Amino acid sequence: MFRIGYNTNGLSSHRLPEALDLISDLGYEAVAITPDVGALDPFLLRPGEVPSTREQLEDLGLAVAIETGARFLLDPRRKHRPSLLEGDANGRGKRIDFYRRCVDLAVDLGAGVVSLWAGSAPQDVDGTLDVDPDHPLGDRLVEGLVRVLEHARGTGVQVAFEPEPGMFIERPAGFGALLERGGPALDELGLTLDLGHCVVTGEEPVSETILHWAPRLVHVHLADCPRGLHQHVALGDGDLDLGDALDGLLRSGFEGIGAVELSRDGHRGPDAARESLALIRRHWAGPKAP
Repeated sequence: MFRIGYNTNGLSSHRLPEALDLISDLGYEAVAITPDVGALDPFLLRPGEVPSTREQLEDLGLAVAIETGARFLLDPRRKHRPSLLEGDANGRGKRIDFYRRCVDLAVDLGAGVVSLWAGSAPQDVDGTLDVDPDHPLGDRLVEGLVRVLEHARGTGVQVAFEPEPGMFIERPAGFGALLERGGPALDELGLTLDLGHCVVTGEEPVSETILHWAPRLVHVHLADCPRGLHQHVALGDGDLDLGDALDGLLRSGFEGIGAVELSRDGHRGPDAARESLALIRRHWAGPKAP
């Protein structure tokens, strides 16, 4: 049985300790923490911040995963940059250093997963690995991921890769191309599957996509989007068949965290979190309901 969690990027106007209390009080069993400028910034950790957070997580009984989608943490002027695809080796190194710090943070917090993604190709480069498995940027991506995986080896932390519409790898097929490109060097790389992204890119029914990728699946984003449009909306407001997706997760034997992700709903965070869990419970009928 997997655990239902909530991503702290949807509670960006809350102090982290208060966000964790809220998530637990609402009935969630897990949390996906997005380290950012407001809390658990891996570059500016405050004395005692990490041990106090771990103690709170343990007291609340919340399982935890680490997300790495902070928008301007590495560059205050460029969203999600630098990435693992930069032409500048120093830029790629900054992203690798961030991911390594997130692995270390996961160890210190008792988190089992660090979720990451490829990033977008530089503006002067066209194409994606989904369409062109031999794309030259694939080598940069594999090299960076290998360095992160090497850092995580032996820590008990699973590195999970998320396909993201608009990035160099947009869909699960691109993740498959990445695995082939990297060969045995990427054997330890897991998959983060965002259910809303599956709707955007047409990987439907979502349950079948889940079952197909079950052997690699280690982390899930419970998100909804309109079909063909990468715009995260409240669960039930997009085109995701939530009942089908939950059924697929159950049939797959997935045992990780399924985290609701509503990063644009921080202005109504408590209501969004409450409504999301209520909807999940309504669609997850029967004796296995959380």
